[in-house]
Amino acid sequence: MPSTSRPLRSLGFLTIGLFDAADPGRGHESTLEIIELGERLGFDTAWVRHRHLQYGISSPVAVLAAASQRTRRIGLGTAVTPLGWENPLRLAEDLATVDVLSGGRLNPGVSVGPPMHYAHVKDALYPDTADAEDFGYGRVRRLLDLVRGKPATDFSGTEGFETFSDVVQPHSPGLGRRLWYGGGSLGSARWAGEHGMNFLTSSVVKAEQPEGPPDFAEIQLSHIREFRAHHPDGEAARVSQGLVVIPTDSASAEQRARYARYAAERLPRTASPQGPARLLFAPDLVGTSAELAERLRAHAAFREVEEVAFALPFTFGHEDYEQILTDMAERLGPALGWRPGGGKLQVTTR
Repeated sequence: MPSTSRPLRSLGFLTIGLFDAADPGRGHESTLEIIELGERLGFDTAWVRHRHLQYGISSPVAVLAAASQRTRRIGLGTAVTPLGWENPLRLAEDLATVDVLSGGRLNPGVSVGPPMHYAHVKDALYPDTADAEDFGYGRVRRLLDLVRGKPATDFSGTEGFETFSDVVQPHSPGLGRRLWYGGGSLGSARWAGEHGMNFLTSSVVKAEQPEGPPDFAEIQLSHIREFRAHHPDGEAARVSQGLVVIPTDSASAEQRARYARYAAERLPRTASPQGPARLLFAPDLVGTSAELAERLRAHAAFREVEEVAFALPFTFGHEDYEQILTDMAERLGPALGWRPGGGKLQVTTR
């Protein structure tokens, strides 16, 4: 089996942060405890997924602000924040604030497109401008400019007893280099590269070529190469892969059986592209760390990355996540050449 051409430098995980509607505090606390566990285990990054009008984290920035005060080292990211729900100026202020509070550990991931179920939510979200809103890349461009210190107003100076800035405050040097774009198409990969972002690629891609049987790994590989071909940093441009990976080394017999059923129930959707957008899903990977390491080394896209943010399954319990993360850090990561501290966050300025 060929070895990975890029040693795994950064090990991360992604959680959706589910909660019970009758007791939302417990679910949010569970997410914070999982992030704390990730830091103790040596993970380089922890990411939370954004969910609006669902029983998952609707405000990742607020959750990560709390996590920043309960951790000291681990990178904290969103994967991803859909910008159709956000005002870029206000989001830039919130991101910079949390980055300052965390000591420069924030990794905001974003994406574009209309909000999910937009026809049903637009009157609440944009009651006066619903039909005029632009949900394209321009929204990301605005966020990038504001985070990187371009003026947000033509007014600055002192007025009475108050002093005003023409750029977003607080300004957090380095945050502009830690913005990620979550993309699943050649076009999004190219745009992210051209605009100097980092690139998040997940377990979903678009099968844009209608001819021939689609190969998930090869499609994802083409996105990574397209991104780097258009990025100022070239081959050094950062890419993180986010497959669903479930190690079973220390799992109980009941857990192993449940994990296998979960993957089997989701497997049919990986056989062919789904829906008008031709979305292609990667199979969930379940097995011992030795088995998973072998499968990942055979994955064409995995061999191109140095960073991963393995996604935790949505519907598992807290104790399941503890087992999965422990096996990832203590067995799977080392089997892939990772070592704690090898992906130490580099705070950069731009």
